[in-house]
Amino acid sequence: MIGILIIAHAPLASALRECALHVFPDCAAGLQALDIAPNASPEDSLHLAREAMNQLNTQQVLLLSDVFGATPSNIAQKLNDGVDTRLLAGVNLPMLLRSVCYRHESLDALAARAQAGGAQGIMPVGCTAPQNQTGGRYAPSQHDHQQ
Repeated sequence: MIGILIIAHAPLASALRECALHVFPDCAAGLQALDIAPNASPEDSLHLAREAMNQLNTQQVLLLSDVFGATPSNIAQKLNDGVDTRLLAGVNLPMLLRSVCYRHESLDALAARAQAGGAQGIMPVGCTAPQNQTGGRYAPSQHDHQQ
């Protein structure tokens, strides 16, 4: 299976990993996170990223970073060889969940699914009416129930 390494500004990488483990608790071994602190040196962060990648103990790794051109993305780019790794910037939770679900596919297919999952997870949401509860203006003869 393909390993997944999230490299992002602190505490986003760890938070995303925890969210993924909440949904898929069995994926812990194949999912690493590296939070880049504001004052961390790029050299030290690159060393930590290499260690995190080695801990995955996989031949291929999908690298996910938060903002293209920022320090976490630049560190991930140094790990990305384009053969055994793929890098996607703009990580979000839908992208990560899609990645976890399809780790058994090829690296190219996984990167494509992850990118699609990230994009499809972004959608406009319109204003909605209050919850469909009885009471209040919907049924004046009944009592309102607070939640």
